[in-house]
Amino acid sequence: MRILIANDDGYLAPGLAALARVMRNLGEVEVVAPEQNASGTSNSLSLHRPLSVLEAAGGEQTGFRYVNGTPTDSVHVALTGLLAQRPDLVVSGINQGANMGDDTLYSGTVAAAMEGHQFGIPAIAFSQVDKGWTHLEAAAEVALAVVRSLLPALQMRAPGDRPWLLNVNIPNRPDAASLPWQVTRLGRRHPSAPVIRQESPRGDPLYWIGAAGEALDAGEGTDFNAIAQGRISITPLQVDLTDHAGLPGWRRRLMGAV
Repeated sequence: MRILIANDDGYLAPGLAALARVMRNLGEVEVVAPEQNASGTSNSLSLHRPLSVLEAAGGEQTGFRYVNGTPTDSVHVALTGLLAQRPDLVVSGINQGANMGDDTLYSGTVAAAMEGHQFGIPAIAFSQVDKGWTHLEAAAEVALAVVRSLLPALQMRAPGDRPWLLNVNIPNRPDAASLPWQVTRLGRRHPSAPVIRQESPRGDPLYWIGAAGEALDAGEGTDFNAIAQGRISITPLQVDLTDHAGLPGWRRRLMGAV
């Protein structure tokens, strides 16, 4: 099996190295990741400048290729001209911090996986709930177990089959590999905290994006609830943003007006 690995924390991130280590148990691994931390860049592509791709030498990152762009750039470049063969699976992470609820809209980790999905390749985004890389090896064991559980589905895929996209959040616990899994839906957050205002040395106003809000919808079945209950959250995602339930109403409102 061929596996493409990306992330949004940058090619030097411990989570990327841990994910690459365990994925090598399953097949041939290629790592193409951003040069620098690109958290919060969502699905952005660099369309107004060229991208460079370099290969790391030395240490655990030897052989990793890195792109001076976004997570989506990294996967896009890999799939459209960098890799000699199309991968069977795209995995992203392991991210430092949760990607749950509305956070998935901003997440570069999820976006990297989503780019693989857009190219028709099954994809998984892996995140640890808390920052700090604590118990990272346990999280990597979970990632390996999740992918292993999907090997039959990967092997049975036929050309043209609809790919799947999973978002996995893992508690930072030494026993993470033994925690139960739960298939969840995305929860919701309150709006984020107000911007933080500062001044530059010249007296110009500066604004920092405020902290994420608290969970608004953390009920039974959500990713927030699963994590609060000490479970691993696995959320199937889709890219279609159409408001299908609202289509009839909008047809009545708009088409009846012309």
